[in-house]
Amino acid sequence: MTIFMIGLAVLGGALLSIQAAINGQLGSKVGVFRCAFLTFALGAVVTALLIFFFEPAQPHTLLEVPKWQLLGALCGVPYIVIMVLAVQRIGTAVATVAVIFGQLTMSMLIDNFGWLGNAAIAFSPSRLGAIVCLAIALFFIYSSNRPQKVRQ
Repeated sequence: MTIFMIGLAVLGGALLSIQAAINGQLGSKVGVFRCAFLTFALGAVVTALLIFFFEPAQPHTLLEVPKWQLLGALCGVPYIVIMVLAVQRIGTAVATVAVIFGQLTMSMLIDNFGWLGNAAIAFSPSRLGAIVCLAIALFFIYSSNRPQKVRQ
């Protein structure tokens, strides 16, 4: 089951890259906020249908959970807006790796300190190595975007 979940997460990441590339193009034509609005409006409709047809009953409603947990929904808005802007200027690969670097760094802090109600998972040298490797990858991908000087 773990391998299946990792596969689903990889698929989710691939879909985010496709979304970023498409939204970058759309945002340059219709505007960043219209693009973000379309993403969330269509996402809300699709999610409402999924809830209606497939979501099993839950022990709590959105009105009964701690209010701070509702703030997670707001994190998607800056992500979409930032990606629409970033992809237009730095490309899909650099923007995506930069996002993954931010995700990895913050997720390791959340794990290490057990923030936001999550179980604590200690920071380790191998986790530091992962951050360093991703930072190096970001550097090389970014460096390959810069125009090369032509030798004569």
